Amino acid sequence: MTSIGPFSISVVIVFAAALIAWLVARGVAKRLVPDAPHAAAGGMIFDALLLGLLFARLAYVAQWWREYSATPMAVLAIGDGGYSWWAGMLAALAFIGWRTRANRALRRPVLAGVLAGLLAWAGAGGVLDQLQRRAPPLPALQLTALDGQPIDLSSYRGRPVVLNLWASWCPPCRREMPAFEQAQRAFPDVAFVMANQGESAQQALAFLQAEGLSLKDVLLDPASQAMQTLRARGLPTTFFFDAQGRLVHAHMGELTMATLSNTIASRFTPSQ
Repeated sequence: MTSIGPFSISVVIVFAAALIAWLVARGVAKRLVPDAPHAAAGGMIFDALLLGLLFARLAYVAQWWREYSATPMAVLAIGDGGYSWWAGMLAALAFIGWRTRANRALRRPVLAGVLAGLLAWAGAGGVLDQLQRRAPPLPALQLTALDGQPIDLSSYRGRPVVLNLWASWCPPCRREMPAFEQAQRAFPDVAFVMANQGESAQQALAFLQAEGLSLKDVLLDPASQAMQTLRARGLPTTFFFDAQGRLVHAHMGELTMATLSNTIASRFTPSQ
């Protein structure tokens, strides 16, 4: 599962956890601090969330600054999933401590909300990981190379595979292509398979040549079999399979070189 409707599943999980944290903080404040406006506890949750997301993003950019410095505008691509959650959590807790210094009665409800949100986020993330581990392996789809040679997608098993579903009419697909070209050079042991969805060889080649891109494993999927088989809801969507062909991660939306590097480092073991 990569999405719910048009939204990435990771985004849905974060918002669901935030909603749970807000409801719990308000409920506990109403019960424990009847004289204080319980809406203040809920508002503090969202303030802490926004500040935490900001610091999580800044810490992640600092961690992967070498990659971001090559394309500074990629810092603004917040949909790439690049966040250092530990930094965000520390910032959020520090903010809550500061905001409740004059009204300590609100501290317990707000922290209870934070704990509930964290448990919901961790639980949903764990369920998602389990679902991905049980997902079908790298499918045996008959695709076609740009020169017309038929290629079975399952033939890439035996080494880690990053499978990107893209089309030349898709703006975020176009923006992330240079990152895949760079990753292809940086991680020679990983197969970066770029499966074009629904276009002809002429259309795909025209785009690659116009952009000056040199990608090794560009395949054609004119009937969009990969989208149907892997249940991708939009483009671009990227799937990470380990050397045994098992799905270990999926991302809907644009990726940056920093997030590609981070995902490869965290999802693929050195032996792969």
